[in-house]
Amino acid sequence: MITMLAFLLAACSGGAPEDTVVVIPQGASIARAGQILEEAGAVSASSFRNEARFFGGDDPIKPGEYEIKAGMDAGDILELLQSGKTVQRLVMIPEGMPSIMVWDRLMAEKRLTGKVEVPAEGSILPDTYAFTTGESRAAVVKRMQAAMDKAFAELWAKRSPRTAVKDRNEAITLASIVEKETGVAAERRTVAGVYTNRLAVGMRLQADPTIIYPITKGKPLGRRILRSEIQAVNGYNTYSMIGLPKGPIANPGKSSIAAVLDPEPNDYLFFVAKGDGGHIFARTLAEHNANVQKWYQLRRERGEME
Repeated sequence: MITMLAFLLAACSGGAPEDTVVVIPQGASIARAGQILEEAGAVSASSFRNEARFFGGDDPIKPGEYEIKAGMDAGDILELLQSGKTVQRLVMIPEGMPSIMVWDRLMAEKRLTGKVEVPAEGSILPDTYAFTTGESRAAVVKRMQAAMDKAFAELWAKRSPRTAVKDRNEAITLASIVEKETGVAAERRTVAGVYTNRLAVGMRLQADPTIIYPITKGKPLGRRILRSEIQAVNGYNTYSMIGLPKGPIANPGKSSIAAVLDPEPNDYLFFVAKGDGGHIFARTLAEHNANVQKWYQLRRERGEME
């Protein structure tokens, strides 16, 4: 009897005529899922209900976005929906992206749902994250922050005695400055070494990104920094204060965090941008000034500066 019933159900269930994507909402019943599948042209609602009734077992269907392949019958589709093997969408958070821009990116992703506050600066681990259509933005942020918690704990456990930072806030703060100051991965430990040396002797860090952060919350300034902004006194501007800012200015990646927890043991105190993302380093102010003049002249000759 069961064998004959299975045959009849298979005969009437047919198969999806072409690839299609369906979204099964949270809390959807078998009947509602069948209706969604029928509206998408994947399988008849009655075939899906019958398959679930007689052969579905105890496993519930799971919400999410599913790709129904051509030829899949009601049984195949039911098995897919019970497996939870949803279509994985991706959102990429690059190293050094400030939280306001992470928020912008999440809010612009129409497949996500719900509202979320701007995450705390430095709480997000830059990476590429998978999500499913209909998932909440809050759930994605929670995963991003859990990834940062895990990564930081692992890196903190390996920190060097040379590091200048005393806790997580200081580590993420300095790492965010390193992240914004150099786009060359091989320089991160060198730049971290410079800032470690400056902190040790009580010099100001004088990092340009710390001037910009209170103005734009990390977004591009879009113009030259004003003299009044260089002189501004606040909790971030390292031109007008000694020591670290009160908090991060971006979300640093693992490499920059690792760099400040294990800085290069150098004796540099200065560096100047070469115009190609990299820097040239100096031990003395005289050496630094000579480097500044040299590289400014080269950049003028290239037409990069007036």
